[in-house]
Amino acid sequence: MNFSEFMTITAKTVDAALDRYLPPETADPKVIHASMRYSVFAGGKRIRPALTLAAAKAVGGDQARALPAACAIELIHTYSLIHDDLPAMDNDDMRRGKPTNHKVFGEDIAILAGDALFTHALHLLVQVGRDTGISPSVLLTVVEEVTKACGSSGLIGGQMMDLMAEGKSLVEEDLVRIHSAKTGALFRVAVRAGAMLGGGSDEDLAVLTAYAENFGLAFQITDDILDVTGDQAVIGKLVGSDARNRKTTYATLFGIPEARRKAEQACSEALTALDRLGKEADFLRHAVQFVALREY
Repeated sequence: MNFSEFMTITAKTVDAALDRYLPPETADPKVIHASMRYSVFAGGKRIRPALTLAAAKAVGGDQARALPAACAIELIHTYSLIHDDLPAMDNDDMRRGKPTNHKVFGEDIAILAGDALFTHALHLLVQVGRDTGISPSVLLTVVEEVTKACGSSGLIGGQMMDLMAEGKSLVEEDLVRIHSAKTGALFRVAVRAGAMLGGGSDEDLAVLTAYAENFGLAFQITDDILDVTGDQAVIGKLVGSDARNRKTTYATLFGIPEARRKAEQACSEALTALDRLGKEADFLRHAVQFVALREY
């Protein structure tokens, strides 16, 4: 099975689980549940939950036991996109080829929908232990890591640094600090959570952490490049958002050719990190190839 086929199957599995886990639109208050579902099912690639499931498999674990956590990671990612698109943040009108949440439901409902997705994600993380028999100590560690990855030293902190950097001249160290928090933290915890729920050893965690950090960096650099060179019809959102918001990115700081080289280097280091793992980690290897060649 190639990467594309695996991603298609995984996306269907994750979507079916998300449909079960989320309240239906008919449940009161209907508008908030409609808003939550609108963004969750707007057509995401599901790369983060796929990495969670793949990391569990890579260490010899049962992917089914990691599925609620994988869905929780996707809900957190979706919440971050809803808030990121708000007028007070990046002020984007399109996401995945559709109007952003606040354009459809209004800013007030969009904010609440993001909040609700985050809290529901925490509920799913607890459900991992309740429904799949994960030990309380492992579950507590996973919850601790996920919440830290989302807080002021992770995703939210990265978003704050990103906002403060608008219109300022940055150096590479600044970009690494911003992106390792804003983008990298969720990739890192997606992989680590899967490995922990799959019963991975400390050595497995170290290897997969190095993989995730380089994967996240490569993903962000290619995202920066696509904001300059991408086709709006393919990537599903307006290009040039970084320039409009006066953001320094890898593409603007180094130019496209050097930014591509840095992405390739990060991809190479991600693959090297997996050298001690067997064929069970092949999806993680193919995911790196996807990042290196991605057009959306």
